[in-house]
Amino acid sequence: MSLERGTVVLVDLEPTVGHEQRGLRPAVLVSDPAVIKDQRFPLICVVPITATAGEGALYPEISKGPSGLRSTSYAMIDQLRSIDKRRVRRLYGQLSERELWTIDSGLLLYLGLG
Repeated sequence: MSLERGTVVLVDLEPTVGHEQRGLRPAVLVSDPAVIKDQRFPLICVVPITATAGEGALYPEISKGPSGLRSTSYAMIDQLRSIDKRRVRRLYGQLSERELWTIDSGLLLYLGLG
């Protein structure tokens, strides 16, 4: 399985605690490509996806189609999470450059890097 930045993947987020997103759900892979490919790094960063619309820069829209999703969905940037690569169950598709840019903008805001 070839993982790339901006790929929509199905991940298993169990076990969880408190308000963390849980279960088997799609997520966007946001780790640096060098980290993804290096076998010395078993963890990758993902942003879970939901069908429930959110408001603001932390919940950008993701279109159905090339992403592999069946309906318009929303990234939950405030649920950014590092997971072991073994939690990835399957690949869906790839985000457009514009969609990945909106997620990157939200990450900058959320992490206080902008």
